Amino acid sequence: MKRRRSDPPPPGTRLAGTRLAGATLSEFEGVRYLHLGTPWVQGAMRIRQPRKIELEYVQRMMAWLLWRPTEAMAEGHAVQLGLGGAAITRFTHQVLRMRTTVVEINPTVIQACRLWFHLPADDARLSVLQADAGAWVADPVHAQTVDVLCVDLYDHEAAAPVLDDAAFYAHCRAVLAPGGLMTVNLFGRDASFERSAGHIAAAFGSDQVWQLAPTKEGNTVVVAARGVEVPDRDTLVRRAEAIEARCGLPARKWLRLVRPYRPTSAAAG
Repeated sequence: MKRRRSDPPPPGTRLAGTRLAGATLSEFEGVRYLHLGTPWVQGAMRIRQPRKIELEYVQRMMAWLLWRPTEAMAEGHAVQLGLGGAAITRFTHQVLRMRTTVVEINPTVIQACRLWFHLPADDARLSVLQADAGAWVADPVHAQTVDVLCVDLYDHEAAAPVLDDAAFYAHCRAVLAPGGLMTVNLFGRDASFERSAGHIAAAFGSDQVWQLAPTKEGNTVVVAARGVEVPDRDTLVRRAEAIEARCGLPARKWLRLVRPYRPTSAAAG
């Protein structure tokens, strides 16, 4: 979820409501935005380039690619907790052609993405589940079945992740196969960042957690891994070049932005 307003958001079209906030839409300068009844942007898609990831922080959610060998870049099972505007789903399913599972609790978000954000119907490689993400990762049937886990769980108030405690991140690690990777969208300039990042480090180990610099809107992507060894700089550069060539993402820029997570003294204490 990108914490900003579209400039300005034209009146949205509200879909069928539930007790959850109903999905609304706006369009501005060729970009379609998803909202949950407020101006906060929950996802976006450039209408003429639906497979291109429009929002910078969502692009950075793909930084897990740097931690995978180039020859295995698109192998395995990708899971997204929180559908948003389906940008990550379109990318893993249609660009990388990975087996993809999405867990989204809000039926109006799924409906909006099917109708307006090029979310394809389920097929042999795609499964979109209307379910609670916390319950999904806690289910032992999913243990060690996921290679890439992208977590972006915000409600209509966009104040903090709706699932963000130590138990949740421990369950996230449990669903990852050995060598698996998780990316999480946090607000790096908010006081809650160190608490959230600390929970992730407690679950994964501090030596398996990295963070990218915040975007100008304040979104900080955290990467966590289950038993991954970071290669030397030359290998990372070659991986970044391969990502740019295949996916059109600014992976060499990510290398300049990423650093190991180091808790502040307050968080450590």
